[in-house]
Amino acid sequence: MLIKEYRICMPLTTEEYRVGQLYTISKHSHQESEKGEGVEVVKNEPHEDPVHGPGQFTEKRVHLSRWGSLRVGILGSGSLRSGPADGRSLQCSFLPKFSIYIETKYEDNCGDSENIFHSDKILGDHEVSFLDIAFDEIPERYYRSLEDPRFFSSAKTGRGPLREGWRQHTKPIMCSYKLVSVKFEVWGLQTRVEQFVHKVIRDILLIGHRQAFAWVDEWCG
Repeated sequence: MLIKEYRICMPLTTEEYRVGQLYTISKHSHQESEKGEGVEVVKNEPHEDPVHGPGQFTEKRVHLSRWGSLRVGILGSGSLRSGPADGRSLQCSFLPKFSIYIETKYEDNCGDSENIFHSDKILGDHEVSFLDIAFDEIPERYYRSLEDPRFFSSAKTGRGPLREGWRQHTKPIMCSYKLVSVKFEVWGLQTRVEQFVHKVIRDILLIGHRQAFAWVDEWCG
C-alpha cells in the first residue's frame, strides 16, 4: 500500500470551500451524464462517526461507459477542533484487489498543520506533497486559459490573479488536507500501479481545485 498526503491551499474560507466543492462536483456530474456516464446516488443517510461526530454517509455508483462502474462510499463529518473531515473509499468490481481510501480535513491556514490525521494507518514517514493550484503543471489537454489562477480575477470577490508566493500573503486562505492510500495487491505490478494511480489522483485534485476557484463567480453567494 502506498500512502501520500496532499495539501491543497485555496484563496477561500472553509465555509466557501464547502460550497465551491459541492458546485464543482455537481457541475462535473452533469457534464459526465451528458456523455452517457454519470453518478447514481445509492444511499444518502445520517451517520455518527466515533471520532468526528455527526455527518452524512453517501454511497454513489460512478458509471463509466468504457470500464463498468466504481462503488464510492463518501463519509462526511465535522469536528470543532480540526474542521470538517470526510473519508472516501473506492473499490472496483472488476479489480477486487484494488482499493483507494481518501481521508480529508479542512483548516483555515496555509497548510502548516503537522500530523493532522493522527492516523493508525500511517506506519512510519509518508510523503507530504503541496499542490499549488496556480503554478504546478497539469496535463496539457486539461489546460484552459479561463481556468488559470495566474490570470483569473473574480468579479464578485476581487480575488486573483494569484502571484508567486500567494500562499504566504493571501487572505482568506484555507487548506484541504488529503491522506490518500492506494492498494493494488497483484505481485509484480503493485508498485507501478500504485504510483500511477497517485499520479492520476494528483492531477484530478489539482485540476478540480483550479476549477473550483476559477468558477467562484458561478457559485459565490
